[in-house]
Amino acid sequence: MSVSPTEPLPAVLCLSAGDATGAGGLQSDILTLGSMGCHPLGVMTAVCVRDTRGVEDLFALDPDAFVVQARVVLEDIPVRAFKLGMCGGVENVAAIAEILADYPDVPLVLEPALASGPSDEAEAEDMAAALAELILPQVTLLVADTHEVLRLAGALADDEDDAEAALAPEEAVGSLLDLGAEFVLLTGLGDHGPQVLNRLFGAGGVVRSDAWERLAGPFLGAGATLSAAAAGALAHGMSVPEAAREAQEFTWQALAAAFRPGMGPAMPDRLFWARERVGDET
Repeated sequence: MSVSPTEPLPAVLCLSAGDATGAGGLQSDILTLGSMGCHPLGVMTAVCVRDTRGVEDLFALDPDAFVVQARVVLEDIPVRAFKLGMCGGVENVAAIAEILADYPDVPLVLEPALASGPSDEAEAEDMAAALAELILPQVTLLVADTHEVLRLAGALADDEDDAEAALAPEEAVGSLLDLGAEFVLLTGLGDHGPQVLNRLFGAGGVVRSDAWERLAGPFLGAGATLSAAAAGALAHGMSVPEAAREAQEFTWQALAAAFRPGMGPAMPDRLFWARERVGDET
């Protein structure tokens, strides 16, 4: 008996480092996108050596290896969105930019993972400059907190004095939009206060502003979940403002159901809705 194939799930190509904890990286993207009814295509750019307490090391893959994998799968499966996380190095950023340039009509969500570990300050600066110069002009939606926005905006400053000029976050967002990003979702995940305020900026200024109850944390993988959820929503055909709202709702629910599998902070439960359904049936 033959079985007719069903309508394919919208495919999202994810380029990021592997994270064995599942808190971030490629594993987080796969969990989030699968939960949102997408088909994740995972291309690993690096291997992140970490546990839930912190990062110990990062081993970047040779760009020739993952570029071949990305090209092969892109020739076979039409994708509805790209999600870019940890690239692994400046050479990898350049290689990824060439891939993305061949698909200008496919929305791209960038989660700017800038450093491989707590002591890689110089590498983070180089990574920020590469992302700003090569990737941002192709970005549909940048999902970043205040620190990341300021780092990216300062990466292409002409000199140290310009880089150290204290930009307000809103000014930094404006600089990133000028560099070519279509939208920037400035998150309040790293701020303080009873609410998390997330603001979506476009060419005309603030497009939407959403306030959420701040949950007791800290959490691992909140930003990774938010950016992957936004890519999933875009893959389903939502507009960027709709996708930003949908991604925030998904992430808040996942954080509200967070669990602590190891000795470090809790991580989002991207399958929160499945646990609720099982609870309702018992």
